[in-house]
Amino acid sequence: MKTAIRDSFSQSIGVKQQCLADEPLLTTIESVAQACIATFRAGGKVLFCGNGGSASDAQHLAAELSGRFYKDRKPLYAEALHVNSSYLTAVANDYSFDEVYARMVEAAGRRGDVLVGISTSGNSPNVVKAMQKAQQQGMTTVGMTGATGGKLQQYADFLINIPSTDTPRIQEAHILVGHILCEQIEKELF
Repeated sequence: MKTAIRDSFSQSIGVKQQCLADEPLLTTIESVAQACIATFRAGGKVLFCGNGGSASDAQHLAAELSGRFYKDRKPLYAEALHVNSSYLTAVANDYSFDEVYARMVEAAGRRGDVLVGISTSGNSPNVVKAMQKAQQQGMTTVGMTGATGGKLQQYADFLINIPSTDTPRIQEAHILVGHILCEQIEKELF
């Protein structure tokens, strides 16, 4: 069992080392931080969406921005689109699960806001539809995916595609990237 545990640590570190060596990826992460900073300075918001573990990451990152990261500071307007369970179940029932995020983007998103769509495959239909709606509304779109980018790459102004096809390793890198974004946003604004 210890060998398997060591292997998991090594695989996670390996994915992060690949990210660290990927200059275009690092430049994209920097550009996403700058886009979020500009949005917050303009009085806008950052919305997040994902499913399963990616929904957890969306909620986690929204909380880091709207609560605090390192500093006691004013809150930033950030929200994960799945947190209203009555809304989510009503829209899934009345329309379809594929529509739950797109409808909320239509209601809450404004030109200049940012939508971060998180999907390890890049192919989650509800996240893809949300990104399409966000683009139609003049929002900046960020896809956080695995290696291929999936369908999200078509609708992402910025694609943070982690160089892996292993879902747990992708999610581990997503939360690291998310924390890096939160740290840079907080440093710049406060």
